[in-house]
Amino acid sequence: MKKVVKIYKPIGQTPLQAINEFRQNNPEYKDIKIGIAGRLDPLAYGVLLLMIGAETKNRDKYLSLDKEYEFEVLFGISTDTYDVLGLINNVTIGQLNNFFSSSQNLKKKIKLFIKSKLGKQTQAYPSYSSKEVLGKPLFQWAREGRLGEIEIPDKKVEIYKFELLDIKNVATLKIRKKMFENIGKVSGDFRQEEIIKKWEDFFQNNKDQVFITARFRISCSSGTYVRSLANEMGEKFGSGAIAIDILRTKVGDNKF
Repeated sequence: MKKVVKIYKPIGQTPLQAINEFRQNNPEYKDIKIGIAGRLDPLAYGVLLLMIGAETKNRDKYLSLDKEYEFEVLFGISTDTYDVLGLINNVTIGQLNNFFSSSQNLKKKIKLFIKSKLGKQTQAYPSYSSKEVLGKPLFQWAREGRLGEIEIPDKKVEIYKFELLDIKNVATLKIRKKMFENIGKVSGDFRQEEIIKKWEDFFQNNKDQVFITARFRISCSSGTYVRSLANEMGEKFGSGAIAIDILRTKVGDNKF
């Protein structure tokens, strides 16, 4: 029996659901303790490491492994989760020309942002994350509207490599189709009904918009939230931004 197993977590699954599916497909692991080395959000996909049996005692070693991601950012909107599976809290999609006079101007802004993020830094946990504060995950504090009662913790992270892959203009229908397909794959209580309604209203009011997206590749220390980087980028540019696609390509030396 292996000590560590590399699996592919698809869009829509939580890590626990991925473990349950692994057990179903591999009955020899049915009664064996299994842990994960680094969570992936429901809409994120890619490499997930499973620690098997006694290897779960070495959890800290695996949690500290570096990660690599490819992720796509949509400009002109922000949400409370910094990604698609969140409630919209600001829309500037119709004013993007005020923020980016041209694709070259946007590219220049992105290059400066990337440069500012290389190296060691402090990153706050997203308010919608599983980090516990006073015995309760942050997302629960957020859902209860009680974030003002606590101090959101932060952590030291390091970004080793951060590169822009491309910038694209994308039609409304293509963005809408991808978002709803992905949200539809998520099971469990993630406010989907309310979120879908808000997105429906958004797309109804922005039928003829051309969306701007940018895709990135990043190599970083464990614990780095790329959806937080998307949100920071939007705040820096004044346009708002969310992560619409997050693929984890590597955990330590394990990759697809």
